[in-house]
Amino acid sequence: MQTNKTLVGLVGPCAAGKSLLKEKLEARGYRVSHIAQEHSFVPDMWKRHVNPDILIFLDVSYPRAQQRRKTTMSLAEYLEQHTRLKHARQHADLYVNTDDLAPEEVLERVLGFLERGASG
Repeated sequence: MQTNKTLVGLVGPCAAGKSLLKEKLEARGYRVSHIAQEHSFVPDMWKRHVNPDILIFLDVSYPRAQQRRKTTMSLAEYLEQHTRLKHARQHADLYVNTDDLAPEEVLERVLGFLERGASG
């Protein structure tokens, strides 16, 4: 399998599906970096540390994040993650809310975007 030279960065709050998407994209030959921007106080850490060619923002609502992770993350912690992600969201090339999407549907949307970008 040939590796795509484009570096894809993934950002978003906890439980949005970043790790699973990273695994699926890498299995298809993409170079992917899961950027832990939601844990950083540096607004543009995603750019300073990785500076991806394409930045994808995966989002999830608080109730859905609670269902997926079965954690005790408070609403305040969730909202803080969104504050920390503001710069990345403003600069994202693609935004996907994963609330009502199966992992394969998220993958299809992202692959469609990446393939359009590669050909256009």
